[in-house]
Amino acid sequence: MTDSPRSMRKTALALLLAATLLPACSPDQGGGSPSATPTASATASDSPSADTETSVPAPAPEPSAAPSGPGQGNAELSIIVTTAEGEPETSYTLVCTDGVPAAESVHPAADAACSALKENAGLLSPNTPGTAQACTQQWGGPQKATVTGVVDGVPVDAAFSRTNGCEIGSWDAARDVLGVAGGA
Repeated sequence: MTDSPRSMRKTALALLLAATLLPACSPDQGGGSPSATPTASATASDSPSADTETSVPAPAPEPSAAPSGPGQGNAELSIIVTTAEGEPETSYTLVCTDGVPAAESVHPAADAACSALKENAGLLSPNTPGTAQACTQQWGGPQKATVTGVVDGVPVDAAFSRTNGCEIGSWDAARDVLGVAGGA
């Protein structure tokens, strides 16, 4: 079965439209600059009429907040842990260079924390609330923690709690970084 001339024109127009909307390659990569106007081969008969389908380019995927997998093991973090409502906060400072704690670290398990960050650079990027992830509705305790700073050049501003299965999982994964008071 062959396509009708009208169908082929629609396809050609869609391809032309897509080609003009694609970003050009940078000059170092053998590309040129995109043309702001359609090519001379596009004519008025090729333009869509009111009953012709048009397409809109899909939005670009959102970039991930942090890498996952092994990292360099460089970190400068401030960690605050609250074990229960009304209890005093416990604060730690963690500074790691190549997965090894620096002298200025004030952390009960600095070796384990720096090692954990080198093994998984995205460890402090828990899933954001509201994502389509299903979480068990269980309560793991009143503990809360915040971690701010930088890991391998990526800013970190993470909050942890134990109010549902997903948050408990994120807490448990970051347990070494959260410190002794961070365990439940």
